[in-house]
Amino acid sequence: MNDWLADFGMFLAQLVSLVVIIVLAVALVARLRGEATDRTRLRLDELNDTRDYRRRRLTVAASEPGARKRLVKGFRREDKARNKSGRKGEAERAIAWVIDFHGDIRASATGRLAQEVSALIDAADKGDEVIVRLESAGGLVHAYGLAAAELDRLRDADIDVEVLTAGRYKRTLSVFGENSEEGREKFVDELESVHDLFKRHVAERRPGLDIEAVATGETWYGRDAMEQGLVDALGTSEAYLMERMNTARVIRLRLEPRRNLADRVGAAVSVGVERALEKGLEVLEQSPLRRR
Repeated sequence: MNDWLADFGMFLAQLVSLVVIIVLAVALVARLRGEATDRTRLRLDELNDTRDYRRRRLTVAASEPGARKRLVKGFRREDKARNKSGRKGEAERAIAWVIDFHGDIRASATGRLAQEVSALIDAADKGDEVIVRLESAGGLVHAYGLAAAELDRLRDADIDVEVLTAGRYKRTLSVFGENSEEGREKFVDELESVHDLFKRHVAERRPGLDIEAVATGETWYGRDAMEQGLVDALGTSEAYLMERMNTARVIRLRLEPRRNLADRVGAAVSVGVERALEKGLEVLEQSPLRRR
């Protein structure tokens, strides 16, 4: 009996060792493949199809139960006719490409924006439109200057960018030490220089704008901005996209990081722990001891 248990224990140890070796080998191969390939993937969403799908679902939901089967059959016939024609009509329409930019104080999404712009420059045809949905409260001048330069590439692909960081007057003012009068004056000069560059940038893109009247440091909202010529129209991005869907294919483009198995498992565990904590807090809030 003891010999049998010893043999069985040895077998289990060998089996566990074999499994560990296989798992390590698979993990190593996956890591090497991940390092050798692109760590991002390009995601494209046809917003016209998304809108049509939602319209159909709402139409079916709002119809009488007896008419739903007939509606579904009608939708299938529409899809078959569209596939049979090879979507020729859609291929002839212009495309409105949509990219999103969620800016923080450092405009840290500029790297992804640059790659998306490069992809659009290679793929967009004459007559296509690029729609940038921008959400930002502003931030560092140089960071957003680079982001603006990336958007300028959509108008002119031959743009030269230089970054200068060295010099006598770098970091002329400090919040931790004593500031000299020379450093303070130089800092004010730099602010004026940045302001002049910004005014020139806006004036070049809006020639009819009275730049001196609006570049006063004030904030212009909504209708005031439109009256001053700072914006062309007021509205929401969703309303504009729906309007463009009537005459163009609207495609949202986004570069997303590839997630390996470890990332997905970690994200799932994180979500599970977060939900468990939320549930625990809800139970604690509703417990008799908490009421006391």
